[in-house]
Amino acid sequence: MAGFAEDASENLVVPGARMLVIAAQFNREIVEMLCAGALTVLERAQAEAELIMVPGALEIPIAAKIALEAANKSARSFDGVIALGCVIRGDTYHFEVVSNESARALMDLSVSQSMPLGNGVLTVENEDQAYVRADPQRGDKGGEAARAALVLTALKRSLS
Repeated sequence: MAGFAEDASENLVVPGARMLVIAAQFNREIVEMLCAGALTVLERAQAEAELIMVPGALEIPIAAKIALEAANKSARSFDGVIALGCVIRGDTYHFEVVSNESARALMDLSVSQSMPLGNGVLTVENEDQAYVRADPQRGDKGGEAARAALVLTALKRSLS
């Protein structure tokens, strides 16, 4: 009977992979935890990381596009992108706009450029949820986003 394969991403090594990590400064303490988780995973995978900070989640997709285009012109292209941020629901519709539009723009960019993406932009109801998900010792969503990008990078390399 077919089933799910064991998760091999835990010990994934992708030597020399050059990963772009873009992190939103809004909800900074939470995002710092996401970054810590992602950078730890990338280091274990023997991947390089370049970190770019932007104001908020809506700025992540355009910053990724700018950085990807600049890197391609310099012949030091990136193998994947890891987006990190935190959007906490408030009293207005702004939460939905930021959450939906940042995710849509990231997916559009990833698919149009066949660029491996790890989306670690948290969309949560409150700060407590955000801290649990961001903490590398608990939810480790930053590490999960890095692993997702690395798995796709390895897949892309194996098929190229």
